Amino acid sequence: MEISKPHLCLLLLNSLVFVLLSAADDAQLSHGYNCSSDRSIYPCKSYAFYLAGAESSLLDLASIGDLFGVSRLMIARATNISSPTAALSYGQTLLIPLLCSCISNHSYSPVDYQIRAGDTYYLVSTFQFSNLTSYPAVEDANPLLVPTNLTIGVMVTFPIFCQCPKNRSQFIITYVLQPSDSYASIASRFGSDVQTLIDLNGREGSVQPYSTILIPVSRIPPYSMSSSAPPPSRKRHLNGAVVGLSIALGVMGLFWVVLLLQISRLKKRCSWTRKTDKELGEKKIGGSSEQKPIMDISEWLDRYKLYKIEELREATADFDSNCLICGSVYRGEIGREVYAIKKMKWNAADELKILQKVNHTNLVKLEGFCIDPEPGNCCLVYEYVSNGSLHSWLHGHSRRPHKLDWRSRLRIALDLAHGLQYIHEHTLPRVVHKDIKSSNVLLDSRLRAKIANFGLARSGHNAVTTHIVGTQGYVSPEYITDGIVSTKMDVFAYGVVMLELLTGREAVTEEGRMLWVEAEGWGKGEKLEEWMDEALAVAEEECPVESLVMAMKIAKACLQREPGKRPTMVEVVYALAKADDMSADFSGEGMSVGASGRVVAR
Repeated sequence: MEISKPHLCLLLLNSLVFVLLSAADDAQLSHGYNCSSDRSIYPCKSYAFYLAGAESSLLDLASIGDLFGVSRLMIARATNISSPTAALSYGQTLLIPLLCSCISNHSYSPVDYQIRAGDTYYLVSTFQFSNLTSYPAVEDANPLLVPTNLTIGVMVTFPIFCQCPKNRSQFIITYVLQPSDSYASIASRFGSDVQTLIDLNGREGSVQPYSTILIPVSRIPPYSMSSSAPPPSRKRHLNGAVVGLSIALGVMGLFWVVLLLQISRLKKRCSWTRKTDKELGEKKIGGSSEQKPIMDISEWLDRYKLYKIEELREATADFDSNCLICGSVYRGEIGREVYAIKKMKWNAADELKILQKVNHTNLVKLEGFCIDPEPGNCCLVYEYVSNGSLHSWLHGHSRRPHKLDWRSRLRIALDLAHGLQYIHEHTLPRVVHKDIKSSNVLLDSRLRAKIANFGLARSGHNAVTTHIVGTQGYVSPEYITDGIVSTKMDVFAYGVVMLELLTGREAVTEEGRMLWVEAEGWGKGEKLEEWMDEALAVAEEECPVESLVMAMKIAKACLQREPGKRPTMVEVVYALAKADDMSADFSGEGMSVGASGRVVAR
């Protein structure tokens, strides 16, 4: 039977498309693991299996710790390395501790990475992070960034794949499958079993080499990890990945052609609709000065209450100075409820974009907003936090007849740490507050701390700016010199607040000296009483010396001049919990004023 040329071409084209689609399926890169249906297991401690020098050429714990945003001491403990300063051998196996979280239905540990010259999502995922993540997952985690146009210095979130075990007595290790591996050899090495690996990762052979698998273990480290093994060939790995990537890109090109044709048609179809919508919008708003703010914040109308300016004027006696709390924040009563009303001279959309992403007990809650017909004005309506700012308790001597005892201060430090941990670890993209200071830490009726004022906060990782804003005494050195915005600048400011809690001193003295600079020399011969707040009890049973010293160590760790050496807020919370254990137990019932006139935890 003779086949005509057109039929032959069609047959060949169909065969080619089938081959390309099959190859693309084989070369498809993972977007990571979905969250478990049981969300109560998140977040949890998990681990990543990492080979020193295998792909990234990093052969010291300090550099590897900086890469993953964890301390080298934590890596040394997990891997059972005697000294965190010990030199590593090529291919030495390490366990990297991770805080595994569920973010946008994906299970991963977000790690910040600052882009350098020549970096791409693919190269950093493959070499720096040794395939513990993938470039499609990085794209998912950074929707505001353009992968083909990365600015040097920009901070990118790399989602390190992980999972939380349903059995809380276990840990899960993320492991990159090597060509020579089998489920049997992995199970034998890690003390697991083949069936468990199949249950977690699918049948053997379904996972391609250099993809991740999950290994449950009952102890850390699961075996002696002091020996090293030669890493896989980087060249073979790269060649295979490039072939797969090329095929996938070819198929994507075909789809893009079809997609562009569809978009062209849709543009013509939608142009009249957009024009009509614009005309209707102008008619509704009437061309007033309210148009831009309303257009900016319309997407939040179903989440927050929209107040009329007349309501807020009545609540604050027309923004009378007697209702002023501080700055441009007024106390107002609406329907027998008291609120804090923040009057702003700029568009509220940026702050609303941040606030609509967060919801945590240690963050001040936004209740609603208002558009003032006066050009450029708007108001945000917050919950009222009755006990004022931490700054007024520590430094407002004439206004506060009572002082905070050490347990109260420690609880406030923990609350602040929990709030920062939340915005750093559980928002996507991560939120950087940028203005942590004692006056932005508010205390409720039980003296529990809440973070306020997200006016300078940034969402995303456009990390370099030339517009330096902040409060003297709290701003990190790298932000002042290079304009680098990252979560580590919040950690630095947190360290300054910790110093205020410990010493009772202002962040900046009347002579202009900064508290954190003075603190760099403490611990080199000074006695505890020389820097400790006089208002704190010196009796060990009321104010344990060990707890004070540990808190000072935490503060100084947060104040390291190099951001990579500062701890994450996860590590701060963990360390503060130890200081909490050294002090008296907290009942969670709040605070009271003792016979001595000091506010104490009870």
